[in-house]
Amino acid sequence: MADLSRYQHPRFAKAYARISLESEARGTAEHRDRALAGLSGRVLELGAGNGMNFSHYPDTVTEVVAVEPDDILRAMAEERAARSPVPIRLVAGHAGALPAEDGCADAAVTSLVLCSVPDVPAALGELRRVLRPGGELRFFEHVRSASRWRGLLQDVVTPAWSLGGGGCHLNRDTATAIESAGFEVEELDRFSYAPLRFVPAHAHVLGIARKPA
Repeated sequence: MADLSRYQHPRFAKAYARISLESEARGTAEHRDRALAGLSGRVLELGAGNGMNFSHYPDTVTEVVAVEPDDILRAMAEERAARSPVPIRLVAGHAGALPAEDGCADAAVTSLVLCSVPDVPAALGELRRVLRPGGELRFFEHVRSASRWRGLLQDVVTPAWSLGGGGCHLNRDTATAIESAGFEVEELDRFSYAPLRFVPAHAHVLGIARKPA
């Protein structure tokens, strides 16, 4: 079993459990619905957190394998999995070495998680590995602003933010990273919103990419 000690952030996990509820009410729930709409078959979700996606999966999904390294968040996710409209199987693991076989998933999901994985190219490479040929990657992520000054501010703030925020980086160009990993981006929506009262509106991307057949 992989050593997950570096992925344990107990203070952040407990704080996230609180703020995620506010975030859902401020628009995140609607974006989750958009990100997961139309999925079917077997899905691998990377970084399931406390399971906020689970209630948004359509009933055409036959199974979700939800990978989460943080023990506290995974325990919270187990409770939500029991109430999910689709079968959910929680698995302890991390993005750099997903506990799944090659080509086992019809789709993969990342939702507000690629900001915090230590190695984005490695994580995307693993997602591509576990997807079947032609499989979808659904992504909903916050990213670096296209505005020069906001982007520079994110660059400045990110080192301190990352220390207290479970490794979260405010300034990643996730859409470009997905393309660089060999995915074909088919749909991409760029938008801004404020998921929390104390956080100003900032850039997000939501879309569909595909592993070449």
